[in-house]
Amino acid sequence: MKNLRLKAARAGLDLSQQELADLVGVSRQTISAIEKGDYNPTINLCIAICRSLGKTLNDLFWDDG
Repeated sequence: MKNLRLKAARAGLDLSQQELADLVGVSRQTISAIEKGDYNPTINLCIAICRSLGKTLNDLFWDDG
């Protein structure tokens, strides 16, 4: 499933995929794959992304139901 919440949060801060990737220490392709739903990130990467974007795990990664 695509992660449109991650994409929206990243875009809301005017960050490119590359800039977010640099902040969390992964490749741009990894961020792209997460946004497309082609890659399931580790919990540590999820936390790093959330911290970089000022969001919670609930905001970006966990479905409410």
